[in-house]
Amino acid sequence: MNRKRLSVATSALVLIMIAGCAKKTPPPPVAPPPPPPAPTASISANPSTLQKGGSTQLTWRTDNATDVSIEGIGSVETNGSKTVNPTESTSYRVIAKGPGGSQDAVARVTVTEPPPAPVAETPSLSDEQWWSQNVQDVYFDYDSHSIRPDAQQAIANTALALKSKPNLSFTIEGHCDSRGSTEYNIVLGDERARAVKDALVAAGVNASRIQTTSFGKEKPFCSEETEACWQQNRRGHFTLKK
Repeated sequence: MNRKRLSVATSALVLIMIAGCAKKTPPPPVAPPPPPPAPTASISANPSTLQKGGSTQLTWRTDNATDVSIEGIGSVETNGSKTVNPTESTSYRVIAKGPGGSQDAVARVTVTEPPPAPVAETPSLSDEQWWSQNVQDVYFDYDSHSIRPDAQQAIANTALALKSKPNLSFTIEGHCDSRGSTEYNIVLGDERARAVKDALVAAGVNASRIQTTSFGKEKPFCSEETEACWQQNRRGHFTLKK
């Protein structure tokens, strides 16, 4: 009876040992977690073109981002909008960063210069008004038809003005003060008128536009017998042809 029990026990032990030596099947591998999603980013400007001094509204949107910034502005919310006033054309770049990487987008804003302010139209002058404002008489010393140094600038200014109005023709009148004979002053007045014409022609005024005449002392501008008055009468005077 004891021998039979021993045999059964031995058989059971052998079975246990055989089962323990059998090859174990490994558990199936665990799948790795999916990678974090990559961020997305978009940005727009409305309007995208504006005149200098104007403003535009930036609007941006991101997904899967933990850190969002806009170049030139700094850190911003992941989604939002902001009004900006660029002084020159600017590219606004939004950068979105997150566990899945980074993404960026750009909105271009073009800034234009404002149109020039309209210039008020200057009322046009009549030829007579223009003449009185731009043509200067030439004065002479006593008993002389030489162009004085101080008259050179007056001639230069007059020549410049006359060349801008090539359609105008005119007469240069030679005048003298009351001293001396009528005949002598007619000749002197003619010499003065011709001296002024020659100076204008040398400065570029077409000679065909110019006539000369002499009034001597017959048409004085001043009638007092003083040096100041005589000086006013010693002149080359310009008259516009109608």
